[in-house]
Amino acid sequence: MAMPALRVLVIWPPQVLSYFNAGHHNLIYSVADYLRRQPEVDQVDTLDASVESQTWKEVGDRLHQGGYDVVAVTNDLDGVDGLTRFLTYTRQLAPRARVVTFGRLSGMLPRMFTRFDLDAIVGSGDYEPGVAAFVRAVGEGPPTAGALPGVWLRTDGEWSEPTAPGGVLLAQDWVMPDISEIPYHAYDWLYRDDQNKFCGIPGRRELVVPAARGCPVGCDYCEVPAVFGKPDRRASVEQVVRYIEESFAALPFEYVAFYAPTFTLNRSWTTRLCEQLMERGARYPWKCATTVHHLDEELVSLMGRSGCVRVSVGVETLAESGHAALPRLKRKSESAVEALAAWCERAGIELNCFVIVGLPGTSVADAEAAIAGVRAVGGRVRPTMYSPHEQLHPGMSVDALALHNRQILPDDAFPEPVERQRAYDIVFGREQRPTRVGEQVGERRAAAPAAGSRS
Repeated sequence: MAMPALRVLVIWPPQVLSYFNAGHHNLIYSVADYLRRQPEVDQVDTLDASVESQTWKEVGDRLHQGGYDVVAVTNDLDGVDGLTRFLTYTRQLAPRARVVTFGRLSGMLPRMFTRFDLDAIVGSGDYEPGVAAFVRAVGEGPPTAGALPGVWLRTDGEWSEPTAPGGVLLAQDWVMPDISEIPYHAYDWLYRDDQNKFCGIPGRRELVVPAARGCPVGCDYCEVPAVFGKPDRRASVEQVVRYIEESFAALPFEYVAFYAPTFTLNRSWTTRLCEQLMERGARYPWKCATTVHHLDEELVSLMGRSGCVRVSVGVETLAESGHAALPRLKRKSESAVEALAAWCERAGIELNCFVIVGLPGTSVADAEAAIAGVRAVGGRVRPTMYSPHEQLHPGMSVDALALHNRQILPDDAFPEPVERQRAYDIVFGREQRPTRVGEQVGERRAAAPAAGSRS
């Protein structure tokens, strides 16, 4: 029996983004490349319509002309408001296509998506095997209710939950994103203004390297454990370094952004990576995100020598009244942040600190004090609003869900108008101390040895 030759579109639908992190968006390219390795798949197209500012007409052209058998559409924490319109276009212009959704929100609230005109929902496990299982089922024939691990299915108008959890890939089976299809010009544009406090470095081309999935730290306001699990899974150092070298040889990247929930969680892995980068002359400037707890002076020094230019940490608050809302290992004092700032300064690394406005047990004044404390020791601040994930539930409206985008305050937070305005001044006010990391990247790249050399 001949294998089917399926055509698949993997798409991030049109959306006005609340925030941009290239690591979140690059997952569509990892899913696409994983599908290309499946024998029943003939062609996979990708489109990040949100990043590329595509109009609905352009999206409609793609759907109408593509001849797709499956459309895999991403979902995110606050991007559901455009899903209904996208599905209307898909059903009208690609009527034979089966539609599956995957993403961070369906990994937390799969049942919420049963209200939409979908055929399947990846509700648990890694995205790649979930989407691939549904694509395979489309080629083989209608799947039995509940038959696909981690995937909710709609058959004869009725939804069924999966009878087994979704598959989790070994790190060796991850597929690094294909850099030839990623719209880096659009990423550059989104990162152009440091006032946005997006994670990229203005004026410098970023290569995102997916290094790890999962996190055992256990922050209640973070979706990572629910979506990717608590165990830390990592690509090998060799796989990571090879991807960096091949990518820099192919396109004019200027620095590396390691995409990992807690980058330095595995100290031996981090040490080996730094050593490998130093063997290559520390010619790849890089940045990462981790916790204060998982850093010390020796490790920070090693990271700086290997090319690290920025490390982001979740300070969240310095007020003891807010510590109850944090995992124990994240309850850090001002002196701990001060020590880290000194290590970073000696290592030539910019310290970027996340501060949460509205964390339970804290006031606006506490957030202001944390920001002042970070700035006093030379750190950069990236503030966000607290999002109470425990309030998320499948029956909530799309409008209510949009309030959990880490930019808008919940109704019960800081009811006094003056306090709310102070809170919004923190997140939306103008930053007087823009980053200088772009200059540092340029200096490190200029001083780096030629490709292929060792030092």
